[in-house]
Amino acid sequence: MRIETNVTKLLGIDLPVIQAGMSWASSNAALPLAVSNAGGLGVIAAGPMFPHHLEEAIDEVKAGTDRPFAVNLPLYREGADQIIDMLLKKRIPVLIASQGGPKKYLDRFKAVGTICLHVVSGEVHARKAADAGVDGLIAVGGEAGGHPPPELVSTLVLGRAIAKAVPDVPLILSGGFADGHGLAAALSLGAGAAQFGSRFMLSREARLHPAYQDLLVKAGVEDTMVVGRGFGVIRVIRNRFAEDMSKAETDGLSDEDRKALFIASSLKSAAFDGDVDGGKVEAGQSTGLVSEILPAAEIVKRIAEEYVRVARDLPKPVSSQSHEGLSHVG
Repeated sequence: MRIETNVTKLLGIDLPVIQAGMSWASSNAALPLAVSNAGGLGVIAAGPMFPHHLEEAIDEVKAGTDRPFAVNLPLYREGADQIIDMLLKKRIPVLIASQGGPKKYLDRFKAVGTICLHVVSGEVHARKAADAGVDGLIAVGGEAGGHPPPELVSTLVLGRAIAKAVPDVPLILSGGFADGHGLAAALSLGAGAAQFGSRFMLSREARLHPAYQDLLVKAGVEDTMVVGRGFGVIRVIRNRFAEDMSKAETDGLSDEDRKALFIASSLKSAAFDGDVDGGKVEAGQSTGLVSEILPAAEIVKRIAEEYVRVARDLPKPVSSQSHEGLSHVG
């Protein structure tokens, strides 16, 4: 199956399904390899990876597919310059850069033929990235897990705003999408693809502790909350850490005390070690729309097939002649 959009043509993929770069969950080869082979864009999350582990994952994906894949690089991470040098040597097909400006990397990657997508959370940054010459944008709305925009503007509104602000730049929307209905919504807003995070966290290939995945399976759409305002907003599943952070904010603890509480917990402790009570269980609101763990390829397939059914069954416009005919009935 193929669903052609400006994003699929840009990236050379069959389906407008992008697997989000999720620290730990897709910091491996298995998940992105499965997604790319299924026709979407698989993404290796470089954030928590040692350079040699990232290089090994890239080599494994390259050996397992001739389809495009991406590496997501948070530009603020320690050793980012070293990672950039390695990615340039590897000539990765697609770079997804986040949490930094595109001028840091753009010219060098374009020189080796890498397609450059940049993550944004507002119109101003979208325009700046577009003016800098990125090939496409990923706009993240307030429903997203991990790091949503501080203002928590919904993807529904943010997506339209950015599509109108930079209409000529291929756009991928992220936040709140879990199925084919979500993909149809993203495309109707003016995007050329949707990015799925929480849905792929509940894949068999995701590198997550079973306790983490079990908590996500049980979560409802109201079971996430946002904490860390002022120094790094994150959306997480409600647990002891999240409730402690929320209480600290409500009680008016100092920024220093709140930050100490925030950094005492980590995503790794939840995702890798299985401490889903005291760790940061990052997840989006769409987690509540997912109730089973599936192979990543099956997830891609179901999203695409459901999208086709949704698009087919949408109400069709009624002609003026039909209205005139109905007005005379009875």
